[in-house]
Amino acid sequence: MISSKTRVGIVGYGVIGKRVAQAVACQGDMELAGVADVVADWRIQAAAARQFPLYAADPSATSAMRDAGLELRGSLDDLLDVCDIVVDCTPKRVGARNAERYRTAGKRFILHGGEKHDITGHSFVAEANYASAVGRDSTRVVSCNTTSIVRTLGALKRAGLLKRARGTLLRRATDPWESHLGGLMNTVHPEPSIPSHQDPDARSVDAELDVVTMAVAVPMTIAHVHYWTVDLTRAATEEEVRAAFASSSRIALLRGDAGLVAPNVVKELMADSGRPHDSLYEVGLWADMLRVQGTELFYAYMVDNQAIVIPETIDAIRALAGHPALASESIAMTDSALGMGTPFAAKAKA
Repeated sequence: MISSKTRVGIVGYGVIGKRVAQAVACQGDMELAGVADVVADWRIQAAAARQFPLYAADPSATSAMRDAGLELRGSLDDLLDVCDIVVDCTPKRVGARNAERYRTAGKRFILHGGEKHDITGHSFVAEANYASAVGRDSTRVVSCNTTSIVRTLGALKRAGLLKRARGTLLRRATDPWESHLGGLMNTVHPEPSIPSHQDPDARSVDAELDVVTMAVAVPMTIAHVHYWTVDLTRAATEEEVRAAFASSSRIALLRGDAGLVAPNVVKELMADSGRPHDSLYEVGLWADMLRVQGTELFYAYMVDNQAIVIPETIDAIRALAGHPALASESIAMTDSALGMGTPFAAKAKA
């Protein structure tokens, strides 16, 4: 019997790849065809422990992986033979090199935000442009920061409140697991250009956004933090703005007066709630910090850079597969499978 599930191959089992693999394994309409990588250390050993089918992403890695006791199903070409869609989670620029290989194999594929928009000709955030990705041969899930920008400004736009937005990003210096390798200490590092790259990246998803971003790297590893000033189309109440944000299942309204005062505390809540890898898939927006003065809106939020793109990637898989055709159906399926919305059910009270 032929499975009706979409068979997904993942190339690269790092920070994003392992989270995508876990998320795919949770979906009722998907099957993890396998994982390809070039390492033989604890990272891929964790995939083996989960009994994920393993492949060598490059022939040069085969011997070392087998010597480490890994049971390989074959090469990257073998993985391409048994999957319907490839999700490339490799480091920056590697995915760009792999793209032609996927095209030659006739496989639909997804790249991530480290790659250029031009490689796929389409950049993806589910709530904004799912429909335009349906049936395409490829798309690019934008970066963590860009995803947060499109989600939050998109919520305001759908409510008819968004005129223009200006944001300052406090970017984490490195991923937590790599912080022993180096990073900022006793300083911050302003990005040398204004706007920062998130500005044009957001417009690659929604060309109508009037947005300018500035960014500075700071000595922290847990998450990014954004501060935004938005010109509204009209005077609005804070309650109305909170309701606009709450309309998105992918924005969690946090409350500092409930003790959720900083990214590390929110991540601890994710751990206590049993989220895989302590993942905050939502934008964590501080609802009680939000302020409106006339037609000006001020707010701040955190971005879990290791997790926020995971639900978008799952929706991108469905879009390329062509089912379901409606964004709302895919988003609901993804959210349910990943346990999104909990433990934030209290956000409706905001």
